[in-house]
Amino acid sequence: MAGYKVYFRESVEKDFKAIPKPDLKRILQRIDSLSAGPRPYGCEKLTGQERYRVRQGRYRIVYSIQDKELTVWIVKVAHRKDVYR
Repeated sequence: MAGYKVYFRESVEKDFKAIPKPDLKRILQRIDSLSAGPRPYGCEKLTGQERYRVRQGRYRIVYSIQDKELTVWIVKVAHRKDVYR
């Protein structure tokens, strides 16, 4: 099985600036693991959208999957209280 390529929306760079460095390191490791399997144990499909989310500590990573192109687009990374706004 071929791996997926991970891409980031431009707004995600702004999201990263608001996250403390130790948490950001773990988030980036989690994002990197999505290239091997974009639907890991614990991921949830968001209701009414073609997006998924995974948890990393207090933060949520929201992303979309394009299976035909084998790509994962990171849409938003934020604290759990702010991510769905």
